[in-house]
Amino acid sequence: MDDKEEEVASPSTGDGEKSEEKTLENPTSSETTQENTQNVEPGSSDTIVNEVVPPKEKKVEILLKATGDAPIMTKKKWSVGEDKTIGSISEFIKKFIKMGPEERLFLYINQTFAPAPDQTVKNLFDCYGTDGKLIIHYCKSQAWG
Repeated sequence: MDDKEEEVASPSTGDGEKSEEKTLENPTSSETTQENTQNVEPGSSDTIVNEVVPPKEKKVEILLKATGDAPIMTKKKWSVGEDKTIGSISEFIKKFIKMGPEERLFLYINQTFAPAPDQTVKNLFDCYGTDGKLIIHYCKSQAWG
């Protein structure tokens, strides 16, 4: 193995030059197997797990409730990735209930406040989730807050 492959990437030196260092952040499983099993006896306590398994995306259950003049969705419970933003949830609801691009949609958490579009579902669920769900009310006109 070359010295360059073992070094970790560092930020640029500040004078516009970047160091030529190679990182092995995402090696393929065959590279990992070859590197990790050298000089290790099978079945020993020093055996390293050789598989690179991507983590499963965690889901958060949300309950969408219509308020005011908003059309009621036929399916109210949805499981979404915890990294989704409220802005993407809003766009999904607009498409699902066939709203035009000029129409506005207001989202409220627990009938109290309108979250920022860049808030993640995980953050809101951790703070305001009840009974394993995040309750989001949607409407076409301002209702609360």
